[in-house]
Amino acid sequence: MISNLSYIHPDARLGANVVVEPFAYVGPGVEIGEGTWIGPHATILEGSFIGRNCKVFPGAVVGAIPQDLKYHGENSTLIVGDNVTIRECCTLNRGTEASMTTKIGKGTLLMAYVHVAHDCFIGENCILANNVNLAGHIIIGDYVIIGGVSAVHQFVKIGDHAMIGGGSLVRKDVPPYVKAAREPLSYAGVNSIGLKRRGFTDEQVNIIQDIYRVLFVKNSNVKKAMDIIEATFPETHEKEVIVGFLTQADRGLMKGFKQ
Repeated sequence: MISNLSYIHPDARLGANVVVEPFAYVGPGVEIGEGTWIGPHATILEGSFIGRNCKVFPGAVVGAIPQDLKYHGENSTLIVGDNVTIRECCTLNRGTEASMTTKIGKGTLLMAYVHVAHDCFIGENCILANNVNLAGHIIIGDYVIIGGVSAVHQFVKIGDHAMIGGGSLVRKDVPPYVKAAREPLSYAGVNSIGLKRRGFTDEQVNIIQDIYRVLFVKNSNVKKAMDIIEATFPETHEKEVIVGFLTQADRGLMKGFKQ
């Protein structure tokens, strides 16, 4: 299962049924879980921990040191969960002293030429389409979809189940359950189709829509909108998630609805 034309450092640890194709490189201290496939010409560098049943396609560079001047050689890591697919020519960097790690959640798909910079935390079951570029210190929730050729500013947060249109410049935080598009990036409704596919009921989706009408359609400022949401809407998990996100939106929110 390991090609004689690949290089595996003696200190690397590979699980059962790992496949390493010709001309792949696996560096010192790397750990690769069982059933993972490392394609030809893929590069897995020191500090990388890859889960089970992952696929790393040709040309990907996993675990390179950060492209950040505050990195001074610290022993940081890149952690990739189970069942992650890393397509051709993706570049995934380790963390810096800020958090010491970069993490990719299980079940995530990174399409070709995606860049994940240092200290990013990507949740589970996300899809980042071709040429998505993440700067450092970005936090992305679960089940997030980002369209191709999008760029995300450093320190941005993107909430669970959000969907961002292709070609977007994401400079502000994007709350959970929404669709975001246009330039500058703006609220484009609730991701109702995605939510229903994942088991959300009509009642849950309607509550989410009503909350975001207060925040984005009526264009209340965030403080006023939060007061109305807290006073008006029943206590639900969705409300708790939205309010919790708003209280931590340090970069400010994307713009509200516009015609």
